[in-house]
Amino acid sequence: MERKIFEKRINRFQELLKREDIDGAVIRTLSTFVYFTGTKWLRPALLIPQEGEPTVIVAKGEAELFKQRSWIENVVEFQKTEDLMANVTIWIKRNGYSRVGMEFSVERDAYILFYELFKKLNPDVEVVDVRGLSMELRMIKDKWELENIRKAGKIAVKGMKVAEEEIKPGKTELEVAAEIMRELMLNGSEEPKVYVSATPRAHAEPFRDVEVREGSVVSVVIGADWNHYYANITRSFPVGEISERAKNAIDAMEEAYITSVENTKPGVRFAQVEREIEKIYTSRGLKEYYITGYTHGVGLLIEEDPITTIVVPHRAMEAKEGMVLAMVHAPLMIPEGAVKKEDTFILGKKLENVTKY
Repeated sequence: MERKIFEKRINRFQELLKREDIDGAVIRTLSTFVYFTGTKWLRPALLIPQEGEPTVIVAKGEAELFKQRSWIENVVEFQKTEDLMANVTIWIKRNGYSRVGMEFSVERDAYILFYELFKKLNPDVEVVDVRGLSMELRMIKDKWELENIRKAGKIAVKGMKVAEEEIKPGKTELEVAAEIMRELMLNGSEEPKVYVSATPRAHAEPFRDVEVREGSVVSVVIGADWNHYYANITRSFPVGEISERAKNAIDAMEEAYITSVENTKPGVRFAQVEREIEKIYTSRGLKEYYITGYTHGVGLLIEEDPITTIVVPHRAMEAKEGMVLAMVHAPLMIPEGAVKKEDTFILGKKLENVTKY
């Protein structure tokens, strides 16, 4: 593990805390915890002061292993659940903090219960959402992050090759997903994401009772990780003889994909590219099937800032060098199935496709 990489991240985050006049931050969302510590952990708690060394709180008996997997030296153990919050409260009161940052997220371990309990124990402390600050750092990847994403991309492609082999009439979504998942894990992906849709669903955790049908379009979304960093790839596979509408949708998606790759450059606003995609779908009579949002960031999450697919204001953002983007996300939800083609690109002087398939 490159200790200097993580120390630099903490230092930059502390500069942002100073800029926003925030005394310290309590990080519980898993992806940001990994970003700063270098390792994933169940129910994590990372305390980052505006100045000084960070502290991690783990369950009793976990400190030694955690220190082996992270660069952080200040590790405190708790035996009872209430001791976790007590340690956070002691840290705040001992340092006289009045403004404390937390990440407001739906991500794993970012429990609203923790926030409510925190407010009861610290009624005089102002809580500030620092998700925007952490994402300000995370949106631009460093060389080490890009190396991990490239490795993840190679694993994702292996998974997609299995998907193409496994998609056959009569097989269930779950059966197809299981084979893909096995391939990803055997190649080192610790927490892969696999969505298989044999019906028109944009993102679909596979059902055991939904089968692949002749004449349908089956979409497969894969997120493979390496050192916790993801690459995202999506393909739609026609099964047997498909309708003219489905053929039109697949052709339109290919055109939208090419347009996205050609037009997404540093300085270009995502909304500009989105408008070009809409023109393509409209000209082909497919606008009614189009779900807006053509790109999103990829990193410690399969879908992270900028998320034009979910957060409407992000569509006004400019693409920046160092971003890692999945595109083209914008699916066509035709009755035959979801049509989508998506790869993960590193945005440099030119686009680098890390999931070539």
